[in-house]
Amino acid sequence: MPNNKVTFIFIFIFWLISMPSQADIYKYVDKHGRVILTDKPSHTGYKRLVKTWKGWEEAKLPKNFNWVKNQAKFDPTIRSVAKMYKLPHTLLHAVITAESSYNPNAISRAGAVGLMQLMPATAKQYGVSNRRDPKQNIYGGSRYLRYLLKLFKNDLTLALAAYNAGEGAVKKYGNKIPPYKETRNYVKKVIKYYKKYRGSMS
Repeated sequence: MPNNKVTFIFIFIFWLISMPSQADIYKYVDKHGRVILTDKPSHTGYKRLVKTWKGWEEAKLPKNFNWVKNQAKFDPTIRSVAKMYKLPHTLLHAVITAESSYNPNAISRAGAVGLMQLMPATAKQYGVSNRRDPKQNIYGGSRYLRYLLKLFKNDLTLALAAYNAGEGAVKKYGNKIPPYKETRNYVKKVIKYYKKYRGSMS
């Protein structure tokens, strides 16, 4: 009889290889100890996995963090700011989902902070004094996204690529998405969420 742990690892690796590269991977362990993996979580018990130098690990979120609750909590502000800067609120939701999973205290390895993951220079440029303040962060990130859309003549994919890798990187490669795996996956991920929210958020 095969070792259950070895069998699970083999199935897990095979499943990861077959997954689209831009799909988020979520893990849930039920009351019987069975591990369920999916790219479409059906409840908040699922934990998002991230690839690190040590392998696949659960994304680090605060204890008892509920991103669905935070999504609803920040929705009024997101809609208000979106209207101010003439952006679809569903697009801001998509960016925030991909950037921080609605965690206002999220910090990236590069030092980006907050819901829309603002770097210090970007925050300063758009008048954000406290990057951890959800409202300020949404305002700053939205103003930056609006600027990028104007800069790249409303090409959403280029604006998103610039939001992730910097406008200089997009210009460097002839106003095309830079050949960075992280940036390309990021653009696909945000657009995936954007399409999803356009169909589910009125």
